Amino acid sequence: MYLLLPGRHHLLTRYQKEYLLRLVNMGLSEELDVFGNPLQISKHPRAIIFAVTSANHNNTRRNPLPLYQRAMMIQDFSRELNIPSFVIPIDDIGQSPNFASYTIKKIEVETELMLKLTPENTIVLCSTPVANLYLELGFKVLPVEKVPGSADSFLTKLPWEELESIVLKHKQSKQNLDPACIRLWKDYGLFEKVDMLFSDSLIGDDGDLTESRDYNTYVREMDEIAELKFQETIPFLKPGRIGDIGCAVGSWIKLVCQDPKYTESDFYGVEIARHLYHICEQRKENGEFQNPNVFFLRKNAVSGLVYPRLSMNAIHTSSLTHEIESYGDRSQLLAFIKNRYEELVYGGVWINRDVVGPADKETEVYVWMEEDSSTNQGLGPEDFVSFKEYLESLSTKQRFFQFQQDFRKEEGYVLRTTSILVDGIEYHRMKLKDICEYISKKDYTDNWKSEMHETFCFWSFDEWKEQLESIGFKVSPNSRAYRNEWLVKNRYEGKIKLFLPRIPNPKQITDLIPYDFPVTHMLMLAEK
Repeated sequence: MYLLLPGRHHLLTRYQKEYLLRLVNMGLSEELDVFGNPLQISKHPRAIIFAVTSANHNNTRRNPLPLYQRAMMIQDFSRELNIPSFVIPIDDIGQSPNFASYTIKKIEVETELMLKLTPENTIVLCSTPVANLYLELGFKVLPVEKVPGSADSFLTKLPWEELESIVLKHKQSKQNLDPACIRLWKDYGLFEKVDMLFSDSLIGDDGDLTESRDYNTYVREMDEIAELKFQETIPFLKPGRIGDIGCAVGSWIKLVCQDPKYTESDFYGVEIARHLYHICEQRKENGEFQNPNVFFLRKNAVSGLVYPRLSMNAIHTSSLTHEIESYGDRSQLLAFIKNRYEELVYGGVWINRDVVGPADKETEVYVWMEEDSSTNQGLGPEDFVSFKEYLESLSTKQRFFQFQQDFRKEEGYVLRTTSILVDGIEYHRMKLKDICEYISKKDYTDNWKSEMHETFCFWSFDEWKEQLESIGFKVSPNSRAYRNEWLVKNRYEGKIKLFLPRIPNPKQITDLIPYDFPVTHMLMLAEK
């Protein structure tokens, strides 16, 4: 009989070892299944199959260890069992009622049909609700940590609970781990790694900044603007060891690789979002990068260094720092800036291309918004197939009120406005930074929920400069804040108009003068 032990297997316990040794040495006939009934199988186990689920995920709270480390630990763990053990990777397919059958088929494929597991030749070992999926296929299931015949009683902690005990630093958190597990975790610094992953409030359980982003749209947008980012940054890029943090799908690195000036350079792309990281790896495998010395890392650049100190000649970031401020907090953004300074060699440069707030962002302006484009006849979001369709039925003014309701609501932000009539025309008085936040996001109806977390105007160009210089950077005179004229022409004009009163702080507004749309982006060249 085969023993099938599915699980993520980020750690292995002493209890698991003792349980498996009992099955191997004493046989299966007296073992009680999940219903509390004896198996009455006279055959002894002849091999153990460790089905490693979420094998394609790593470096997240849910899946901290990569497959190769889990496989090494399992093989070390299995030496005392005295029967063959197989480590089979099972990639993640999400919550699926077909997960058990997929696992069985995957094992067949990975072993080139050598292992064909059936209810007649295999016993499944499982203590979680996944056991029900195998029962539906006709397999007998042993409960391992669970009390046989019990719905919710356990003899010991599940492996994932042991991992949480380690994170919480319980006094006995390591004594239940198998020696093979302890050896691997110590040798590879995994206790420290897991501690870092669980203490990071910025990254979600699956390693993404946000769970509401439509990555198909996002990837397309990244590729479309890659040429712009390349042309804007290449004059200031120094050859040598070049890092691209938040590299998305590697588009910027791909373009730089085509420049002969960087033939001898090494490129290190860093991306924390699992979906994007896998695309980078696939592109590399497809041979899309002319320079062979392109490497991708799935690491968090906020919690610590991603490159060794004094190792990088140039670091590039694009549209990243505002996300750290948006999804994390100010202390994390400051830590990020400090980490980049530590990583650069003297004379190295951090090229940061991002959105930026206007210099006079606290100024109150009067805003006119068009309202004739609406196709919405008093309908709510529930009346549309998607929230995107609802948003696109609204005029610029109507969509602003939705924005006012949604913008950084979870973060506790309140966007205050006052309605003013001047010569019979309605204007809305608000801070310049607030209307800039709206016009920069009003057309992102695909990713509205994600965009509502993001703030662009937290620092002006001069405030950025002040923060960088306080850490030790020298800001190059080639740095600049600028206005994206395409946005002005295609998304702002005719939709929004800004005004200031001709006489400051009058008792009654009778005359308004036009106010230009302010800067939207910056190119910051921070030299060490």
